[in-house]
Amino acid sequence: MLCLALKTVSLPAQNGVNPDWEKKVIEYFKEKLKENNAPKWVPSLNEVPLHYLKPNSFVKFRCMIQDMFDPEFYMGVYETVNQNTKARVLHFGKYRDIAECGPQQELDLNSPRSTTLERQTFYCVPVPGESTWSFLNLLFNAYINANQARVSPSTSYTPSRHKRSYEDDEDMDLQPSKQKDQHPGARQAGCVGGLQWCGEPKRLETEASTGQQPNPLNLSSPFDLNFPLPGEKGPACLVKVYEDWECFKVNDVLELYGVLSVDPILSILNNEERDASAPLDPMECADAAEEQRVHSPPASLVPRIHVILAQKLQHINPLLPTCLNKEESRACKFVSSFMSELSPVRAELLGFLTHALLGDSLAAEYLILHLISTVYTRRDVLPLGKFTVNLSGCPRNSTFTEHLYRIIQHLVPASFRLQMTIENMNQLKFVPHKDYTANRLISGLLQLPSSTSLVIDETLLEQGQLDTSGVHNVTALSNLITWQKVDYDFSYHQMEFPCNINVLITSEGRSLLPADCQIHLQPQLIPPNMEEYMNSLLSAVLPSVLNKFRIYLTLLRFLDYSISDDITKAVEDDFVEMRKNDPQSITADDLHQLLVVARFLSLSAGQTTLSRERWLRAKQLESLRRTRLQQQKCVNGNEL
Repeated sequence: MLCLALKTVSLPAQNGVNPDWEKKVIEYFKEKLKENNAPKWVPSLNEVPLHYLKPNSFVKFRCMIQDMFDPEFYMGVYETVNQNTKARVLHFGKYRDIAECGPQQELDLNSPRSTTLERQTFYCVPVPGESTWSFLNLLFNAYINANQARVSPSTSYTPSRHKRSYEDDEDMDLQPSKQKDQHPGARQAGCVGGLQWCGEPKRLETEASTGQQPNPLNLSSPFDLNFPLPGEKGPACLVKVYEDWECFKVNDVLELYGVLSVDPILSILNNEERDASAPLDPMECADAAEEQRVHSPPASLVPRIHVILAQKLQHINPLLPTCLNKEESRACKFVSSFMSELSPVRAELLGFLTHALLGDSLAAEYLILHLISTVYTRRDVLPLGKFTVNLSGCPRNSTFTEHLYRIIQHLVPASFRLQMTIENMNQLKFVPHKDYTANRLISGLLQLPSSTSLVIDETLLEQGQLDTSGVHNVTALSNLITWQKVDYDFSYHQMEFPCNINVLITSEGRSLLPADCQIHLQPQLIPPNMEEYMNSLLSAVLPSVLNKFRIYLTLLRFLDYSISDDITKAVEDDFVEMRKNDPQSITADDLHQLLVVARFLSLSAGQTTLSRERWLRAKQLESLRRTRLQQQKCVNGNEL
């Protein structure tokens, strides 16, 4: 495990500040992480419990940006004075929350050498909907060197270094007065020049006032970690970014390397700030307290990470190289090796999904195309590459859709099943909205990272009345499917957030929601026990084969694709010929659908250009699909 040697950096005052030290720190860790398997040595907040991690150690965190707070000021350089010798020392305040003062040292707030700098704070949560297999792969890698990560609990600062659980830390944050009695460092506390300090040991919070003073949780009610999906677990973190933060945006998935800050003294200082603000106007105080509650939670609940290196992830599949750029030699070797065995992998996956879809090989073909689809560009407002599939004909009052989702969970890195009941549509919050009192973005179900598989189970929908909230939720789902965007609610206006979500709708008849493609399920067998059938299907697949399926479905999303001039001309001639025989048989929208099917059909075979063979196969699949829909329409009247 890499152990961070970033203790308090100090220089004699007469030597001044070395401006290159920050670059050297970043370059040092970049070089270390290039070493073979180096990232596996770094303990991860996703896998290692917080109380096993050493304070101020070098950690990593894979997360999604749920919200971006306002930029904050901190003391980049500050000067201390020894009370006895009057010697002056400069300290660096970067990568820390608390400024350290040694024995007999005091901070010189009026020093001309002090420098105030700016950093950005992100509120980050674990990747929503991450599949168990994806997490376990990372967990296995992390615990290869787990013993190196296990140290004394980070939140305990007593000499005995006894372990303390999250609950114990939470209790301490809930009882600030008790905490003050127990911690000698809390006995001398005060406020100087708008900055907080406490004596013995003397520490100073490096965040300077920006009109938004940090404050502890007023934990009359449990703190909401603001996860987008229900039932999510894992740590939320306040991530402090020092450079290039404009490169990141809300919903980006990041892999961060930085300094872990879990100092409980932050809560003590914030309690003092809250007490000092009590005489203010009650209404203003209530608003400020709520914002402080959200922006400065106890570090035992929401640790801080001071970022040294940050990378935006293309994907979260742990079986693939993190970066799939062509220039990266390791990625090139991996892709070339896997592409050489693509054909048998596709054949096995088609067979596996055919069994999962009760013997329907045509539906399995379309499910593969759906799972590798992705928005590759946008033309004006139109997202190109989206391929929402409506799998109709699913048996009602059956566990089929539940088990089909479980199959998909085993194949993709992140997914979520939305049970489309009247109750859920009326009560759940789909769209994120801005809370101006707390100055934060309240998450919703549709705040999902790119490439998440969203399975909407419409077979559970029964007769009932949608209220206003339900209508808004249906509209939000329709906009997501049609335009691949979610309109976040900022009270006075809406803000569009583009997304790239694969939506699969399971329904009995035609879905109430829009879809790019409807395929009607034709089961060739009806298992007497659906759960037993699906379990045996999963257990029959070797883990190595399952991993190949997972690599296949992720990798093909990143392949380039093109259509040659010759094939373009052949497609145009084909379209004209089809309209000659029957102008109503095919429209411009039908041609677009054919091209989308042909694109993903080619990519599913590892071909990055459209061939005449794949074009004819796409026409064949579409003809079979349409014929099936027409047959079903004749049976059920106007249902389809």
